Amino acid sequence: MDSKKIRNTFLDFFGNKGHKIVPSSSMVVKDDPTLMFTNAGMNQFKDVFLGNIKPSNKRVADTQKCLRVSGKHNDLDEVGVDTYHHTMFEMLGNWSFGDYFKKDAINWAWELLVDVYGVDKERLYVTVFGGDAKAGLGSDAEAIDYWKKHISTKRILPFDRKDNFWEMGDIGPCGPCSEIHVDLREEKERAAIDGKTLVNIGHPEVIEIWNLVFIEYSRLSNGKLEPLPEKHIDTGMGFERLCMVLQGKKSNYDTDIFQPVIKELEKHCNNVYGADEKTDIAIRVIADHLRAVSFSIADGQLPFREGAGYVIRRILRRAVRYGYSFLELKHPFIYQLVPVLVEQLGSQFPELISQQKLITKVIKDEELSFLRTLEKGMKKLVDVNTAISGKFAFELYDTFGFPVDLTQLIASEKSLEVDLEGFAVEMEKQKTRARKDGEMEMEDWVVVHKGEKPAFVGYEMNEAEVKILKYRKVISKGLATYHLLFDRTPFYAESGGQVGDSGLIQSADEKIEVLDTQKENNLWIHMVKDLPLDLSASFLAKIDLSRRRLTEKNHSATHLMHAALREVLGLHVEQKGSLVHPDYLRFDFSHFEKVGVKELKEIEHLVNEKIKENIVLETKVVPIEDAKNMGAMALFGEKYGDIVRVVIFSEEYSIELCGGTHVEETKQIEAFKIISESSIAAGVRRIEAVTAEKALSTIDNQKIMMEKLLADIQAATKYGIEIEMEDSVNEITSSQLKDKIALARKVLGHIDDLKIPEQLKFKKDLLSGGLNEKDLEERIQAYLSLNSNLNKYLNKLVQKYSAILREDLKDKITATDGVNTIAEKISGLDADSLKNIALQLRKEIDNAFIMLGGEDEGKVFLALAISESLIESRSLNAAEIIREIASEIKGGGGGQPFFATAGGSNADGLPVAFKKALLHL
Repeated sequence: MDSKKIRNTFLDFFGNKGHKIVPSSSMVVKDDPTLMFTNAGMNQFKDVFLGNIKPSNKRVADTQKCLRVSGKHNDLDEVGVDTYHHTMFEMLGNWSFGDYFKKDAINWAWELLVDVYGVDKERLYVTVFGGDAKAGLGSDAEAIDYWKKHISTKRILPFDRKDNFWEMGDIGPCGPCSEIHVDLREEKERAAIDGKTLVNIGHPEVIEIWNLVFIEYSRLSNGKLEPLPEKHIDTGMGFERLCMVLQGKKSNYDTDIFQPVIKELEKHCNNVYGADEKTDIAIRVIADHLRAVSFSIADGQLPFREGAGYVIRRILRRAVRYGYSFLELKHPFIYQLVPVLVEQLGSQFPELISQQKLITKVIKDEELSFLRTLEKGMKKLVDVNTAISGKFAFELYDTFGFPVDLTQLIASEKSLEVDLEGFAVEMEKQKTRARKDGEMEMEDWVVVHKGEKPAFVGYEMNEAEVKILKYRKVISKGLATYHLLFDRTPFYAESGGQVGDSGLIQSADEKIEVLDTQKENNLWIHMVKDLPLDLSASFLAKIDLSRRRLTEKNHSATHLMHAALREVLGLHVEQKGSLVHPDYLRFDFSHFEKVGVKELKEIEHLVNEKIKENIVLETKVVPIEDAKNMGAMALFGEKYGDIVRVVIFSEEYSIELCGGTHVEETKQIEAFKIISESSIAAGVRRIEAVTAEKALSTIDNQKIMMEKLLADIQAATKYGIEIEMEDSVNEITSSQLKDKIALARKVLGHIDDLKIPEQLKFKKDLLSGGLNEKDLEERIQAYLSLNSNLNKYLNKLVQKYSAILREDLKDKITATDGVNTIAEKISGLDADSLKNIALQLRKEIDNAFIMLGGEDEGKVFLALAISESLIESRSLNAAEIIREIASEIKGGGGGQPFFATAGGSNADGLPVAFKKALLHL
């Protein structure tokens, strides 16, 4: 049975048992502070288990994309080393929300595995909760009785709380569980050793295949268990392991889930899978990690330097390292495996097909970047010839992504030791820092008034009479705040990119500031610094209306811009993230090249046209299938139910699924202005923009900047007219040169004072108003050409003047005791020109001691050049002499024995400086 049929058989089986088959939720988790990624099939139903929402269907089944690489569910180190752990995996599951319980869950699990899939029941073992005296819990006798109808009591194995009591977290829903294990060993091995002795000890061929969780308690923060008002079933079966069992394999990687990718990888690395354990591990790591990274990118989580993005980057880099170290793959290769993965899983997970181009580009760019980083790390190790300290090994790991085993491998080739204990100390320090940064102490909810899930009334109301249903105390980084839950609320909780509302609640006796509103497991959490004195009172909850209105303008503008991006750039544009703030909006989207100035202007113009059209907002609450049929775009990273809210700004222009708040008509946005466009990752661009007063003031400022730039370019052109640049400098007489140089420098000085280059850094921002890009470019090019020609002209003048001065200075040589001395003050040239003259004379004159001084725009300078022969015969040192005489011009200097310079501010000191210098001869 191939993997596709295995998956469909599971879904069809539970569909026939009255379960609704639901799609997998995103592997990237939003609106849950306790999770980065979906790590179990139950995650998307967490709100149901917590009692925050009532399920629309009491029986559900699906296959869920999961990722386990952080927190207590961290399988990363085992992945590839063994044959059955994975980072990304599919979890087949069936759920009952207050409907059937242990009897049906156990009976159906047995029916599917034995009667439908045909698994040999003699190879199966089941584990049950054996009780916990400390917790006051006995063994799960009910589950044992149901299992006895299917399997020998010898194969029903009791285990403790660690193995057979499932908990969502330190607090919350929990209950006993019953796991089904399968023995895949050969008959001879099974006869020699009883399989029940190998259950739960990590044997690679006696493995857990399905976990049936019976959720019947809630654990409080003090550790006590409370019975839940409704009992639930949560089961999870590892799809990859199931395929291994049904396809008669001893490794998940031998199934048709992984083999197509492995076969393709063999072509790239010229290795055969199964021939060598080290290369086999590398191939398994890459095959697994390709899936984790590709699904994460498809679900919107790009590799990044922090948070969830860092987890994905770490997975990808682990795959690159294994290819680099064990398969001799020193070039990007993982991205070339993406088409095989898409072919294999795209029919079940269409997001892989729609995002294939983005996935490929992101992985390739990340590979290139990390390979460069690896090379830098390798260079650091090349020069090491002593034992490698734990601190240095950790630096390589933390900064360059070197695993310590790779450092050991390279060190062993040089017969060097690595201080692994010291490395472990540094690693623990980092973990301790991370734990402290993330420490949060959350007390149990305290109920004030009983009530159902709070209603959000913020679409229609800016203030409302509310009661506090419950509250809890939270301590984060030593600071205490309180979370309040109201019976209803006008406060919008942060989601869909829109920030949460702030405001206040007030009673007859007091006012309490609401700092922020967040959504947690579908609850609206209002954060306050202080608890009200009378928690049972009624309060008037009022949002900060000014802040909300600004946020709404930016949110509605985001919808208008999203549609404009697709119209101008193409339908490949998809949202990859957003932030809607009162001060600005930020929008991340898929696009594979820089958005040009012309395109940005077109996008900006289109949005402003829609604002002027004064489109009236239309919202509809409809079944999700109806919304899709309308052509509504789903916003990135959002979790949608069966009934959704559709936000429409003209059915011909913008239709999106959105729970956020918006302007009633587009003219309220007033104006829209893009302030930046940049890259945030391979294939993902970011636009930041402002609306309303900020947009208008930005436009005004940019017009002012533009007018200044144009005026300054015009002034530069006028300055240029003051000087007539001759085609041939050779025709200028020596008596004219000094004046010509002074005039050219004066003109260039005036142009420099305009600081046009600094203004040109904002060229893109300046393209607003009436001037188009072509006109601006023509004026800029005219300025650049003028500046270039003036500098070339000045250089020619200086070269000619310098050549004449050198000849004049040669005529002023004083020959004394075998030393050819020049000591002269020169006017009309800058310090660099003076330096060049001194060095050139040193080349042309034997036994030269050349002391030149000058003054230019209040700056005084000296240059001293000495022939090598005098340095040797008379022990002269230009640097020492210049440091001694620099004080005469109120300055300082230095250099080398053959040449040194000084700068100062006192031109009257030049004659004394000359005399002091000559005393050294």
